[in-house]
Amino acid sequence: QVQLVESGGGLVQAGGSLRLSCAASGRTFSNYGMGWFRQAPEKEREFVAAISWGGGRTLYADSVKGRFTISRDNAKNTVYLQMNSLKSEDTAVYFCARDQLTVRPKGVAGTPNLYDYWGQGTQVTVAS
Repeated sequence: QVQLVESGGGLVQAGGSLRLSCAASGRTFSNYGMGWFRQAPEKEREFVAAISWGGGRTLYADSVKGRFTISRDNAKNTVYLQMNSLKSEDTAVYFCARDQLTVRPKGVAGTPNLYDYWGQGTQVTVAS
């Protein structure tokens, strides 16, 4: 059983920064791509960013491109989401998730249905 635990959320002023972390259990973390998603009240869960199993490929939602950076440290079984220039519309619960496909040969998984394990989420609130 894989466990994903997010941390780093909180309240920040618009224009500020936060770094989210997602710590994963298990010995095969480096074989799987990871993604970040978010869900605002009364909205569907949406894709934010994803990174391939080796870290060489990334994908971002247009709404966060240029402001957010996803990275991973396979030695620490951790994936990060650096969020800069935060806006009020970034307010949401942020979830990390694991790609259901081991060693995805190309691309990264960009939709929720391609992920099989999810964390419990961490709240990010951006005050305008």
